[in-house]
Amino acid sequence: MDLLILSGTDPCRNLAAEEYALHHLRQGSVLMLWRNRPTVVVGRYQNTLEEIHSAYVEREKIQVVRRNTGGGCVYHDLGNLNYSLILDAAAPEELRIEAFTRPVIQALRALGVPAEDSGRNDIVVRGRKISGCAQVIEGGRLLHHGTLLFSADLEAAEQALRPAPEKFVSKSTKSVSSRMTNLAPLLPPGRRMGILQFRDYLARAVAPEGQKIVLDPGARREIRRLAEEKYRSWEWTYGQSPQFAYRDRHRFPGGTLETGLSVEDGRICAVSFRGDFLSLLPVAEVEQALRGCPLRQEDLRGALAPFSMAYYFGTIQTEDVIRCLLDGWDRGRQAILKTSDDAEGDKEDERDHSNA
Repeated sequence: MDLLILSGTDPCRNLAAEEYALHHLRQGSVLMLWRNRPTVVVGRYQNTLEEIHSAYVEREKIQVVRRNTGGGCVYHDLGNLNYSLILDAAAPEELRIEAFTRPVIQALRALGVPAEDSGRNDIVVRGRKISGCAQVIEGGRLLHHGTLLFSADLEAAEQALRPAPEKFVSKSTKSVSSRMTNLAPLLPPGRRMGILQFRDYLARAVAPEGQKIVLDPGARREIRRLAEEKYRSWEWTYGQSPQFAYRDRHRFPGGTLETGLSVEDGRICAVSFRGDFLSLLPVAEVEQALRGCPLRQEDLRGALAPFSMAYYFGTIQTEDVIRCLLDGWDRGRQAILKTSDDAEGDKEDERDHSNA
């Protein structure tokens, strides 16, 4: 098994390098090790807007990208080590995920960490998740990749990945909340190390005789092109989102505005405005103009530019309408989270009472 270690931490460049390796490194098997700066990585079939806590992600300048494989949304930072295995695709019965997590589990056990397969697509230690993985077959080659939480910021991960399932009606795959833990505190005293030492240890353990792969200038140019044209594009990260629908309500001095949206491939396919705002002209004209518009700020602003908001929404301004369309779910998410927390507290009270 040959070895490709990426030193850069740009998630778009790293995902592009992984895709390049899958399509162009056709001989034998490859182990790729890489890290990303703070990033939310969304599964191939997920709705990006549904999976992220957008206000937190924007405030903390956390990058958001979509990967080629399915599964749930994950958080990466420099305390997280990613591994990718690329090899010839085998018969379907030989493609069980545990067959590919086994070398990683064995390497962790050799360090004194009692890692085991969860039976799904995770590696766990004493029931707490340290790794999630996914895989895909393209062109007769299999890509299996996973995360390894070593010294990641778990609080940031919890904040960034705050979906509000009650907020949306969606066809997308939902992330599953799991208890997570880092590997670094689990290492025995005599085996403590930093994440780069851990990366080198894993390389030796999984690919002990592997030859290091050096990408030539042509490969690097292709990776840069793929990173810019695909992984850094809004169309890939957001426009690939499955269909979803939501409703939200905002109160302004000029009245209440309720927005309803149905979105497919990142574009509005249906929109409705309701409320007690003072409209002089039918808002159906604005609704019609927004159909087909990408759900991003600059495009919404362009679609609304021909309309005088005073005729359609009274004193509610263009930027207010855009904010309703884009940011409404964040406020709703917080309310849902609080409701969930209160409900859990009620359950705790009931359990305490039943045990009294």
